[in-house]
Amino acid sequence: MAKKRPQTKATKPQTRTGAGAAGANEPVPVVGAREPCPCGSGRRYKACHGRAAAHAVTELVQRPFEGLTGESDWVALRELVPAATVGLTLKGGLPEGVPSVTLATVLPMAWPALRRDDGSVLLGLQNDTPSGDLSRDLATTLRRALAAEPGTPVTPGGTDAADGEPVRLQDLLDADAPFEPVVHPGFEFWVPDAEEQASPEVAASLERANAAAIPTVRLTGVDAAYWCETPEKNHLRWVMPHAEERLLDALARLHAAGSSSLGEGTRLVGSFRAHGLMVPVWDLPTGMGAEECEKPAAEFAERLAGALADDSPLSPEERRARGGLTNRQVTLS
Repeated sequence: MAKKRPQTKATKPQTRTGAGAAGANEPVPVVGAREPCPCGSGRRYKACHGRAAAHAVTELVQRPFEGLTGESDWVALRELVPAATVGLTLKGGLPEGVPSVTLATVLPMAWPALRRDDGSVLLGLQNDTPSGDLSRDLATTLRRALAAEPGTPVTPGGTDAADGEPVRLQDLLDADAPFEPVVHPGFEFWVPDAEEQASPEVAASLERANAAAIPTVRLTGVDAAYWCETPEKNHLRWVMPHAEERLLDALARLHAAGSSSLGEGTRLVGSFRAHGLMVPVWDLPTGMGAEECEKPAAEFAERLAGALADDSPLSPEERRARGGLTNRQVTLS
């Protein structure tokens, strides 16, 4: 599980204090990116006061992946899954010289992105980002990668290489394209050609990453449910897109009825929030693998659908169950 990130909340400034024609102590209004800056510098707004405004810490976006295909899997790959890749489809197709764009959980040396020698792009998902809008920060990194020279990584920091206003992933990705994560046992996808020799730095990073990776499998019968193996016990972590209050009510109904488990020896132990979605967590026996989870997970999904459709008031037992589930919640992001 990724480490917790503290919540921050700041407001993006709508004006900036400037000099020149606007006066040393007068606010500089926000104008179009290509318009002359109102401070009187003679430069365009995007190259003057707009630069600071565009990269200031923004108000925290609670659900940065909302509106993207596979929102729950985006959250899982950001917070739960060590090694995975997903092919991304851009609106309007790929630029010339870019054969593919692939989302990756982690890249060597924690690079935000990489432009391979063949021109293809890898975009890292689990890096720290400079603002409260993860979608915008990833979109900025993606555009920098598309403009980078083949064979070079995109380093942290820097500004959007494209001309125009800052954009978000929702502006760049095709909303109708499928989002199909492939979970890998390790990070060998960093060096896709078996004949290719990784640099010493990449090889060392690969060894460290593989040593720390927790075995993880994505279930095939339900959406965004991920089995993982730890030395003490196995777990199922399931990212769910339902509204939190309704989901808590539904889980409480099932828990009070004794039907919240995934079979003998399993237990719903709580949940956490990540990027605006709830992630219920089950403890599993050590010998229960991903394949053994498939059938009970599908059966639980049917029970959950019925509980989600129940609008009746919670019984006293269900309210107590809900309180217990709420007390065991943790917020990751």
